[in-house]
Amino acid sequence: MYRFPLPGQEDLSLVLCGAAGQGVQTVESLLVRLIKQEGFHVYASKEAMSRVRGGSNSTEIRLAPRPVRGLLDRMDLLVCFNKGVRSNVRDRIGPHTLILGDREELGEEFSFAGDRFVHAPLLAAARELGGPVYAGIVAVGLVARLLGIQQERALAFVEARFRDKGASISQANGAALRRGYDLGAQVAEEQGVSISLRRGAGLEERLLLSGNDAVSLGALAGGCDFVTAYPMSPGTGVLQFMAQNAAEFGVAVEQVEDELAAVNMALGAWYAGARALATTSGGGFALMTEGISLAGIAELPLVVHLAQRPGPATGMATRTEQGDLDLALYAGHGEFPRLILAPGTLEEAFQCARRAFDQADKHQIPVFLLTDQYFLDTLYDLPPFEGLDREPTRYVVPTEADYRRYRLLDAPLSPRGIPGWGEGLVGVDSHEHDEAGHIKEDFALRVRMNDKRLAKLAGVEEDSLDPVWTGPENASTLVVGWGSTGPILDEALDLLGRRDVAHLHFPQVYPVPPRALPLLRRAKRVVAVEGNATGQFARLLERHEGVSVQRRVLHYSGLQMGVETAAARLEAVLEGREG
Repeated sequence: MYRFPLPGQEDLSLVLCGAAGQGVQTVESLLVRLIKQEGFHVYASKEAMSRVRGGSNSTEIRLAPRPVRGLLDRMDLLVCFNKGVRSNVRDRIGPHTLILGDREELGEEFSFAGDRFVHAPLLAAARELGGPVYAGIVAVGLVARLLGIQQERALAFVEARFRDKGASISQANGAALRRGYDLGAQVAEEQGVSISLRRGAGLEERLLLSGNDAVSLGALAGGCDFVTAYPMSPGTGVLQFMAQNAAEFGVAVEQVEDELAAVNMALGAWYAGARALATTSGGGFALMTEGISLAGIAELPLVVHLAQRPGPATGMATRTEQGDLDLALYAGHGEFPRLILAPGTLEEAFQCARRAFDQADKHQIPVFLLTDQYFLDTLYDLPPFEGLDREPTRYVVPTEADYRRYRLLDAPLSPRGIPGWGEGLVGVDSHEHDEAGHIKEDFALRVRMNDKRLAKLAGVEEDSLDPVWTGPENASTLVVGWGSTGPILDEALDLLGRRDVAHLHFPQVYPVPPRALPLLRRAKRVVAVEGNATGQFARLLERHEGVSVQRRVLHYSGLQMGVETAAARLEAVLEGREG
């Protein structure tokens, strides 16, 4: 008998594994929506090799009676479509993992699992129905049957999903789903597999979104009306979302020839009065740095979404890492202020993306929104976003006849006009300039203009987005993280159950929010957890007098660190077993 959830658990971790081209992502998309429809909270995250066909990709789906948002190492149920399962999946197979797959396809690959491997002829059934392409839908039926989802409801869902592809394809997928239900019934009866999960409440009103969706929707809420990019994973997902929905939201989307064009078109759009977004990844962002410096001296707003992946160079194109903080922090020659946001939840992604446009416009600076592959490809259910009816604040002014773009005032911000709105001429320049924007090689003026630009950082700090504290207020140890580590660290510390440890999550990493500094200084021990090899955020924190990071937990394999691994590594640090 195989009963799930396991003792002490209330959720189920399901992993599907198959080759590129076998529809693993389609299966994920169908299952998570079907699962949510049936009243379960759901979380999913995928990982894929950098190839169009073949190889081995996987997706993890968690079902629970409460919201779940972190990647698990634990696998309760593993469904394999093809042989050649990669080590990152095999290493997660535990003593209670039940493996379902076609023995004719997998051969002796899982012979070590003994009776925990259950023959489920997914490929044989798919071939009977017309080809291997149907294996994924057969798997959907198999899993749905084991979860106790009524066949009629699942059938209506799947047929609706494929209806726009024609009646014959919709019917064929319906037949594949029914065949999967038959296999599920056979597995449940002959192997004694039973899954009994509590359902959640109030899921009807909750959204089901990915990181790409949340970033895109937040940008739109922030008034984004122009998007430009040269495709580069994982930043391409935002470009795709915007292109697919451009007509509905009134957004101009331009796929350009390279990243130099992308950043310069975005700057031109801001100059003309638009609110532009450039979306890219590390290698593309590196090419944008000259344009970022142009934003600095021209005092033009700019928003860049930097979706991180492992480097250097091409690195691992479809994997995840937090290795570009230093790149964003120091990008561009010369000295000028910037703001760097790094959301950890989808709610934060929406709010940070919207905030990026407000802050860029208000302070006339470049704002960088840092995400990563894991974050963008993660999806789960969440409440509807608030404040969608709030109009973005606009900071441009109509110009008078004597308008001077860089007028030196007591405050660092000169009023920003746009061409054609008012009587004045809006001159900008990449050289050092006078108040009107004319090239001027005046050394005293240079100092005043440079001081003016740098003084804007004080206003950015005043508007800082505070970090999020989770755990006991009097904790002696403070675990610090940023970006996508947020939910994982929350769940890891909850797993440890220690009353002397709290978590401080930073959705804004630069400038370090001033109100965070007393919290960091009062902790007896600070432990930084980051997805890079050198502790980039820890170094940034230590630049502030009185902040000392005693320990670092760093991971940079290209895969996100799961909850259990994070808990184990933190426990080792807390007990002095790891440096």
